[in-house]
Amino acid sequence: MPSWNSRGLRGSTLEELINLTNEKYRSNKLALIQKIPTPIKPINIDKDNRHITLAYFEQKSTVDYIGSVQGIPVCFDAKETATSTFPLQNIHGHQIEFMKEFEEQGGISFVLIYFSAKDVFYYLTFQNLYEFWNRAMNGGRKSFKFEELDPYYQISTHNGVFVHYLELLNSDLENRQEK
Repeated sequence: MPSWNSRGLRGSTLEELINLTNEKYRSNKLALIQKIPTPIKPINIDKDNRHITLAYFEQKSTVDYIGSVQGIPVCFDAKETATSTFPLQNIHGHQIEFMKEFEEQGGISFVLIYFSAKDVFYYLTFQNLYEFWNRAMNGGRKSFKFEELDPYYQISTHNGVFVHYLELLNSDLENRQEK
């Protein structure tokens, strides 16, 4: 079982920026997106400070965020990589399956990736993720390179929104309707 405190603060800055973005979207009545907590089972609790010092994940998580954008159900995961390559082992099979089923129910799934070496936020459509995933499952490359991504889906920061993904979500929707 993975330990709750073994991952350090990896991804916490990205999640905080996404949380701030989602709060801005909520206050402007553009979207209602919630962070989904991963259920943990505390093992050790510091009784003096009432802090959990060791815990284990009780079950596999699905995605980091779920909600609605102007009536459209969305779910997405947030990932970070320090290189210009994204290892697909950072996404688990049960997450792919959940996002696939979410899409089959009429929702939109995607992944927000922060390439910290390039200081670039990226909106990865589920279709592209699924293509990379299938390539890996069929014996191909187990990661994808930043250079393989469509530069159009790089996320810009503006209007006080740090990870402004709604514009790219709209483009994702438009591209789906054209197909």
